[in-house]
Amino acid sequence: MRIIISSAALLIGTLVFAQAKNDTIKQKENQIEGVTLTARKPTVESKVDRTVFNVSNSSILAGNTTWDVLRMTPLVSIDNNDAIKAEGESVTVYINDRKSVFTGKELKEYLKTIPADNLMKIEVITSPSSRYETAGSVINIVLKKRDDEGIKGSATFNNRQNTKNSQYTNLNLNYHKKNFTQTLTGSYSDNTFFQTNTSVNSLYKDNDVTQITNQTLGKGKSPSVSSSSEYELNDKNTIGLVLEYYQSKNSSESDADLSRTKNGNPFEAYHQDQDANGLFRTLGTNAFYKYYDKEKNRILDINLGSNYNSQNNQNTFLKTYIPSNTVNQLGIDSHEQTRNYYVKVDYTQPLGKGSFEVGGKMDFNNNVIPNTLTGNNADNLRPHDVFHYEDNINSLYANYSKTFFGKLETRIGLRYEHIDYKMRQDVAGTERKDSYGTLLPNLLLKYSFSDKYDLSLTYNRNLWRPWYAEFNPFLIPTNDGTFSRGNMDLEPNPSHRLYMKLGILKKYFISARYMYTDRDYWTSFAEEDGRTVTLPANLNGKVQKYYIFANTNQTFLKNKLSVNVGAGWYYIDNHDFNAVNNLKSRDYISYMGASANLSYTNLFNKNINLSAWVELSNQNNGNSLANKTNIFHNISATKIFPKTQMEVSLQLMNIFNRPIFDNTTYSQDGTFRSALRSDWYGFSLSFVKRFGNQKVKGNTKTDVEKNSGGGK
Repeated sequence: MRIIISSAALLIGTLVFAQAKNDTIKQKENQIEGVTLTARKPTVESKVDRTVFNVSNSSILAGNTTWDVLRMTPLVSIDNNDAIKAEGESVTVYINDRKSVFTGKELKEYLKTIPADNLMKIEVITSPSSRYETAGSVINIVLKKRDDEGIKGSATFNNRQNTKNSQYTNLNLNYHKKNFTQTLTGSYSDNTFFQTNTSVNSLYKDNDVTQITNQTLGKGKSPSVSSSSEYELNDKNTIGLVLEYYQSKNSSESDADLSRTKNGNPFEAYHQDQDANGLFRTLGTNAFYKYYDKEKNRILDINLGSNYNSQNNQNTFLKTYIPSNTVNQLGIDSHEQTRNYYVKVDYTQPLGKGSFEVGGKMDFNNNVIPNTLTGNNADNLRPHDVFHYEDNINSLYANYSKTFFGKLETRIGLRYEHIDYKMRQDVAGTERKDSYGTLLPNLLLKYSFSDKYDLSLTYNRNLWRPWYAEFNPFLIPTNDGTFSRGNMDLEPNPSHRLYMKLGILKKYFISARYMYTDRDYWTSFAEEDGRTVTLPANLNGKVQKYYIFANTNQTFLKNKLSVNVGAGWYYIDNHDFNAVNNLKSRDYISYMGASANLSYTNLFNKNINLSAWVELSNQNNGNSLANKTNIFHNISATKIFPKTQMEVSLQLMNIFNRPIFDNTTYSQDGTFRSALRSDWYGFSLSFVKRFGNQKVKGNTKTDVEKNSGGGK
């Protein structure tokens, strides 16, 4: 950490001195009589309900994907399972205000196909209005909208060297003619990753201890294409169609060595090899109609869409027992398919001296997961079953925003959601049907003492629903010799969040958050018929979380140097939760988190842009506690050639400190420690060729909605 901070300080000092000297020389040589300053949005904007990362003109875009930039976004962290979190809490991801159907590793792979060159900004909405379908915070990824005449676009070629080598290419085309806009994006990636993991699983019963070392080499080839068509019927009415296709063909090889003792005596030892192959496909469609009356500020947005996902996986495990050299084979085949259909309507108009917004959505999901086990090691395991899951979610919401006395901004909202769902297994015959409705209120207040000081307060009630695959109880082998399954008895997790933010001089912000829940479902471990099994489980008990955060965004040297720094303190009270569930975990958890983004534009007036990012991260999640603090960092330099519209970018990733995700999970049956060393380090070299006019504009409709009543 000291090395990184010293290096960053040295870099900033060098830049300040060099640029100041360079500017002085040029002033003396050219006798500049006047200076013209061009205003631009700060890199990071802190608003009452969100933090906005304006990246459209940032040097970090060159050669990166949207996933790469998301990792460097303030308040955002990503754990070793590729789960995205904001301020340490789970999030719902939107793209252009449209909820993404992807989660986890699938979301990661999809965002890696979207070039960062398409990014306008990333919004981390910590206090979302009732308009959003969410259980907590929202991350909204806003893409550029090009509206200049003719054809324009860019091509990207990237080579990345981590433990192994990976390549990424992208072609982005945009055509605009009078009232018609067409965007076409295609990408292809050929990625290779490598990771090692050391685990110690300790069951209280019989002092059962299992030590596992594991190495995995994975490869993935991922083509994708997306099309967005928009036609303005007149100055108030627009229709459009969005089509997305993504495919990923993956393979991996894994070796694991396992030794197990009971009461200090050797019990079992074996070596396991795994070969896995998978093919993932998704097709998304979205037809929309927009009505926008600028004079009366009325907006109607209608969306009709569908999403189809298909994931075909084949895994083969060879288990060699020591010392007998007996070899058992176990294979698993699955072909998971999900189908989603939805209709969504949103309407906004002025009401009195405020703004009123109302809308609703109907969601229909039909998912199926067939699993088949084969081989001579499938004894006492169910060889085949098909899991079905269907649901219908209907929601209605209303928001009203108004400003009183010119100083007090208010927003009050209420969302109602009702779900009917059913699930079943064909062979085992188990099934479950259920339905429930819930009210989710939210409130926002912001008082401006002056143009330099303001105080805001928000409240949200949230409900986190289990993901459909977390219900599937079929027992599935893993690459470290253990098993995993879902749990049909899972219930939703309600929570309450209170958030306060103080703004000082429009540059300094201090925020505090309190979160409370009395029920959660966490990853747990259990022994079932002599097997170690990981599964999600309902756990009752109070959990209280406290959070204090301070950040500032500053610009120096005529807006050339932008610095955003933030640091937070987290405190979690789990004492009631641990007592209710008989967990031998820490009752109170306290840790720090911090991040910094630095960017320098046009170094020495030579069209060289520099950027650096560093994050102090602790992977504490529920009953899984971090044993190690990670320091992630990224340093990049981009050279722009204006005449040829070429860019060359070099990135260095985690070169001073390689991340290790070391944490311990506590359950009623024992403790489970995992230390995973990832290959999130190395360097990458990118070439970007642009053509045509790169002029862009923001989405006026979206900005109007967000800037009314507390979005400022």
